[in-house]
Amino acid sequence: MGDLFGHKGHLVRVAGLFGAGIVAFFVLRALFVPEGFGVYGHFRAGAIEENRVHPVVFAGRAACVECHSDVPDAMKGGKHEAVRCEACHGPLAGHAGDPAEKKAERPDSKELCARCHAVNVARPERFPQVEPAEHSGGEGCTACHTAHNPGQLKGGTK
Repeated sequence: MGDLFGHKGHLVRVAGLFGAGIVAFFVLRALFVPEGFGVYGHFRAGAIEENRVHPVVFAGRAACVECHSDVPDAMKGGKHEAVRCEACHGPLAGHAGDPAEKKAERPDSKELCARCHAVNVARPERFPQVEPAEHSGGEGCTACHTAHNPGQLKGGTK
């Protein structure tokens, strides 16, 4: 038991390595962590100002509903009721600002619907999934389904 610190050279070397690791950590942290990091939680404070100069591209659902008040009624009770306009039609701030100048995009339903509804093992089983080519025979989804309430087939049937 008296020889516990008999090999103190090993302990000094391990302590030295540990100390050098701590010093290296603080030096690297000072070099790589930007100033202002952590001011607003786990973010860099300067990022707010940097992002503020980018133009706004999304209008939000309220801006869409001002002119297209019939669409929320069409979506009511449907599976797409919670899906917001810009998820399918893209950023609409330009269209909301000047509808005559910037037209809203009417997406190709064959491509758009498949983004969410093509068979994918990562999606829950209860989520509606189809093999697009087999399901539609190459037709666009809106040939049979209404876009804003796809459970309602064209012709009024469910």
